[in-house]
Amino acid sequence: MFQLLHGVNVDWMGRRHIAFIISGACVLISLISLMVHGGPRYGVDFTGGSLVEIQTTPPLHADQVRAAVDHAGYSGSEIQELSRPGQFLIRVESKPGNQSPASGIAHAVQTEHSSARVEVLRVETVGPRVGSELRGAAIKAILFAMGLILIYVGIRYDWRYSLGAVVALFHDVFITVGALSITNKEITLTVVAALLTIAGFSINDTIVIFDRIRERSKTLRREPPAKVMNIAVNETLSRTIITSFTVFLTVLSLYLLGGEVIHDFSFAMLVGVVFGTYSSVYVASGLALEIQLWLERAGTGRPKR
Repeated sequence: MFQLLHGVNVDWMGRRHIAFIISGACVLISLISLMVHGGPRYGVDFTGGSLVEIQTTPPLHADQVRAAVDHAGYSGSEIQELSRPGQFLIRVESKPGNQSPASGIAHAVQTEHSSARVEVLRVETVGPRVGSELRGAAIKAILFAMGLILIYVGIRYDWRYSLGAVVALFHDVFITVGALSITNKEITLTVVAALLTIAGFSINDTIVIFDRIRERSKTLRREPPAKVMNIAVNETLSRTIITSFTVFLTVLSLYLLGGEVIHDFSFAMLVGVVFGTYSSVYVASGLALEIQLWLERAGTGRPKR
């Protein structure tokens, strides 16, 4: 198997308390941002509204379309310029007594730019009630996935490992949501898909490290737990870096070249890949070590170092 690093001997667990402080600071910043913004900024998928796709011929600039949409009474709408010149995707929040904003938007753009021809290509509408149900279903999906992961890791390994793994997942997902809040990006169904993907990516890295910890625990029974975990992390470090870096490059390409439609998805994935790799070493393994040392201290009066 291709190895990027050989003979690595880093004391990862010896720096776990510094990592805990860094993680706590990131979680605190995310929490403050969410409190300041009044919670996550939900998109049309969850709040209700309409999605209108138009084509302008000759192509207009996004700022021109935005100004016309604002004058039509839909200020604050999200406007995405698609790959085809003059094609725009407009997300409009639902308003009482205004069932279909498509005609109003098309008329406003046509009025302000009489030389252009405006064609409505697609209209999708989500009611407030449906949006609320989708929001609840998305939250349940995330919690359900984490619950199943908790049960799986607990059965396959040990409860202290499962606790560390699930705390790491919450850590990754919460910080990603915080990053979206700090950058004022919307939580949409696409972003929820990214959050679930992050959970899967993070637990995959964690499982690889836990597998090696279990193997080394059998062959190095007389060694302190911290040393066993350091050996396991160092032995899997090459695989972790190669996997995470290739995923990071792929998602970075989507972020830079994929266009506005998947911009928020790729941004969430970028943050999740970085923190998912970090948490597999320091949060999941570090917490598992802390629990094991606490159990030894409770049972013998002093922990193994």
